[in-house]
Amino acid sequence: MTPIRIDDYEGLARERMERSAYDYYAGGAGDERTLAANRAAFDAITLRPRALVDVSRIDVATTVLGQPVALPVLLSPTAFNRLAHDDGEMAAARAARTAGTVMIGSTLSTCTLEDVATAGQGPLWFQLYVYKDRGLTQELIARAEACGYGALVLTVDTPLLGRRYRDLRNNFVLPEGISMRNFEAAMTNAARWGVHSSFSSYVHDLFDATLTWDAVSWLLGQTRLPILVKGILTEEDASLAVHNGVSGVIVSNHGGRQLDGVNASIDALPEVVDAVAGRVEVLMDGGIRRGTDVLKALALGARAVCIGRPYLWALAAAGEAGVVDVLRILREELALAMALSGRPTVASIDRSLVRKRG
Repeated sequence: MTPIRIDDYEGLARERMERSAYDYYAGGAGDERTLAANRAAFDAITLRPRALVDVSRIDVATTVLGQPVALPVLLSPTAFNRLAHDDGEMAAARAARTAGTVMIGSTLSTCTLEDVATAGQGPLWFQLYVYKDRGLTQELIARAEACGYGALVLTVDTPLLGRRYRDLRNNFVLPEGISMRNFEAAMTNAARWGVHSSFSSYVHDLFDATLTWDAVSWLLGQTRLPILVKGILTEEDASLAVHNGVSGVIVSNHGGRQLDGVNASIDALPEVVDAVAGRVEVLMDGGIRRGTDVLKALALGARAVCIGRPYLWALAAAGEAGVVDVLRILREELALAMALSGRPTVASIDRSLVRKRG
């Protein structure tokens, strides 16, 4: 079967992946209520198309932090891409370059950040966790700068790991031959997680749970790169992010993988956009599966969206070509949705396009 929508790729990935690896990608925290809400919330938003608008030419291009992108869809930072395909994050980076968009490389990559940069040769950002060992964090920042990454994305919703029942039932560990490659050269404790310890223990032992907004100031003093904070769901934290000098905010509930019961990302987006009031750019992730989802997020004020699971499914099903195809599907679906809504450019999309059902 030739995939024609994102869900088709998930079905193929489920067939081809080891059960524990598939569940690691697919699962969420707790009872997975937030995981489900991320999709259901899009269904509760209806579109209000305008008629008799010239839509003979549709332009889905935009910019993020001044970086031109061919479509307002980025690749989210996702851990352990080699669970899906041997080329892992390198394949995803090549696909992002082909599609003309940005990949956000993960700290917990199964390819080194240097190898990802070499493979991608396109616009890349680097997602950062702050470790208790600040020297290790500084080393990661320096390596990202040296490789030409264009921004740092600080994930702020993971002081501890959410309780993920699928991983617990599967006793999930990285298979032999797959490791967190960003730490191996230094042979630090950060590379040690494997068959003898859980991922939750790794996060508890090494991530810095004492972080406050002072960490943003500290990071700004360590780098010349713009910083985005990922994991913002409230107007209060959005305002604090702007106050502390970030360049962007990513509205995210970590794909429903951290605190179960929080708002769907798309539901949290409007209050964050209003709090930011145009002072920095706002992106979002969580639940994107259709071009109409992208359109709804843009209408509610997102500069662009980020996808995680959709590209992982495609990577598992067809490697680099699959990721390219997923981005093509979203681009074509978005362009058609814009045309049928009477919105020929990204700039023409605004809140008048959407309404919350009920």
